[in-house]
Amino acid sequence: MKLSDLSEAQLVSQFRESFPRGERTIIGIGDDCAQIGAPEGSFIVTTDVMVEDQHFHLSWSTGYEVGARVAAQNLADIDAMGGRPSGLVASVVAPRDMDAEVFLDVVRGLGERAREVGAGVVGGDLSAGEKLVISITAFGYCPGPIVRRDGAQPGDVIAVSGTLGFSYAGLDLLEGGYVDPSARGSEELGDLAPFIDTYRAPHPPLGSGVAAAAAGATAMMDLSDGPAADARRMAQASGLVIEFDRPALEAEARLLQAPAQVCQADPVWWVLQGGEEHGMLAAFPPNAVLPEGFRVVGRTRACRDGETPAAMLGEEVLRGAWDHFDPESVH
Repeated sequence: MKLSDLSEAQLVSQFRESFPRGERTIIGIGDDCAQIGAPEGSFIVTTDVMVEDQHFHLSWSTGYEVGARVAAQNLADIDAMGGRPSGLVASVVAPRDMDAEVFLDVVRGLGERAREVGAGVVGGDLSAGEKLVISITAFGYCPGPIVRRDGAQPGDVIAVSGTLGFSYAGLDLLEGGYVDPSARGSEELGDLAPFIDTYRAPHPPLGSGVAAAAAGATAMMDLSDGPAADARRMAQASGLVIEFDRPALEAEARLLQAPAQVCQADPVWWVLQGGEEHGMLAAFPPNAVLPEGFRVVGRTRACRDGETPAAMLGEEVLRGAWDHFDPESVH
């Protein structure tokens, strides 16, 4: 059955079944607008778009994995401000001849990720186009003070939560043809499964941002583009230098030995440059007690005379491996 075989009423019925209402939903799907409670008097909002064959391939990922992935990256942005998500809206462009079950799997994946964190999927829009395009806008609130990326202070420690480099390793395994794109699970993929799975549908440690804010984090960012690129952004916003600790990065890289051997790649490079896992990059005062799951990977310091804010590994100034605005990048 193709997507065009389903009426609008049938699709809305499926949406109602798959999408959670959410703890703060007052009016959900079915009216011209949704209504979400914001008793704090303000809310935080973020948006992302994913395009078929640029950010994902349906030959590599199931519809469920695509939906879960686009939800995760928006939910992680809310978490990165020390916030909790309250609602999401989804705008989707889909080919009329798209397999209806694949489309509904996208819906289910999106709904399940939102349900896990108590957020409602409260509306959106659907239109026809040549490729699948998904745009999510997420709303949230901060139970405590909001944490921005520009608050890091000289002498802070830099810590991360979540995995590092797993998604980029999974991308290289798929892009390089080292694994069968149809393979699923540890029985078929063996010890490469965690890396393929993380690329297809990252499961970030949502809630680690709220925990970090409560522990006194001075600055935070979602690790969407990897520690090198995102630390550079934090350093520039805060006006200081972030220095990564090589032994700490090498410890992270040891978790990537299996795909590194297959791809003949440098796992430290994956750790620094790999994004799309949506863990947390956070700066903490040196005496802070780090929340569970955070590991120290560096320090901050003031810029020396004539020095510009940067992220560094030894004497090397680090730059990101990709940019979301590069139309040729596929990640």
